[in-house]
Amino acid sequence: MIQVTKTFLPPWDEYTSILRRAWDSGWITNNGELLVELEKKLKHHIVNNNLFICNNGTIVLQMALKAFRISGEVITTPFSYVATTNAILWEKCTPVFADINDTDFNIDISNLEEKITSSTRAIMLTHVYGNPCDTEAIEAIAAKHNLPVIYDGAHAFGVNYKNKSLLSYGDISTCSFHATKLFHMVEGGLIICKDESIARKVMLYRQFGHVYDDYFSEGINAKNSEFHAAMGLAVMPYINDIIQNRKVTHSQYLKLLSSSGLKFPVALTGTEPNYGYFPVLFESEAQMLAVKEMLFENGINIRRYFYPSLNKLPYINSKQDCPVSENISSRVACLPLYYNLAKSDVERICEVICHQISSTC
Repeated sequence: MIQVTKTFLPPWDEYTSILRRAWDSGWITNNGELLVELEKKLKHHIVNNNLFICNNGTIVLQMALKAFRISGEVITTPFSYVATTNAILWEKCTPVFADINDTDFNIDISNLEEKITSSTRAIMLTHVYGNPCDTEAIEAIAAKHNLPVIYDGAHAFGVNYKNKSLLSYGDISTCSFHATKLFHMVEGGLIICKDESIARKVMLYRQFGHVYDDYFSEGINAKNSEFHAAMGLAVMPYINDIIQNRKVTHSQYLKLLSSSGLKFPVALTGTEPNYGYFPVLFESEAQMLAVKEMLFENGINIRRYFYPSLNKLPYINSKQDCPVSENISSRVACLPLYYNLAKSDVERICEVICHQISSTC
């Protein structure tokens, strides 16, 4: 079965040689040598010193809300992985969904401002598939209404926008280092803060709110282990190769599906993508489901990513309509894309798709 994604694993000897350092020292968690080294490399890569590696990409969203003491309404996107909405709910806040645009599937700027009320306390948006939100427009709206901006950048590692890391935008930006991401630690997350005082809060939250015997605030255990840090250090040298390899596959898909009638999200000008995903938009949900079934019968798995539109989650109490998101989420799917996906497999995937939708591509 060709899966929609496949974890990149570095050579075993390279991983274990790094892990051996922690093994020999006996220090395997609590901000050990390997994690500190990986944080240092990430600070250089992203060009930001106020960043902290945590244990997953969801807890960092919760920490971001906690750092700004958010209680009340948070404007967010209905087109994202469920973790974005769940983090808001988990922190006892109320998600208010602004609809998306049909170009890059990110937030509709005009709809965003319409949703702001006296009860709004923050804006939490996702760079969908690693495509940048309109950060300048969002920053202007946030400044006008004195609201913090939190970006869920789970897909954004390796993306540059206007010549700097996409993860450097917003008051707080987060990232996921889950095994399905192009840079991963098996499990992990990252939180990046613009303000040093907020960064200090986040640092304390990560480790129960204390430093040795000095206690400063409430906190949780969001630390990561040396085993995970070793994986991150082993993957890091390959990141440019991973992105370039995925770029080739991405280009092959575009060429083979150019006459299929399928549509693809288009990123803002100034984006240097990471080719983390290959989403396609079908003419209808029925067409998407038929193609999905035919691919599965041929040993190929695609994913409805993202579905459903989050405003339609069964545990969301208030009814909020987001017609564009609801329409796109019913028709979109991500095709297999991972390091060293064989060109012959991409050809076979495209052949099945084109045959099923009776295209001449």
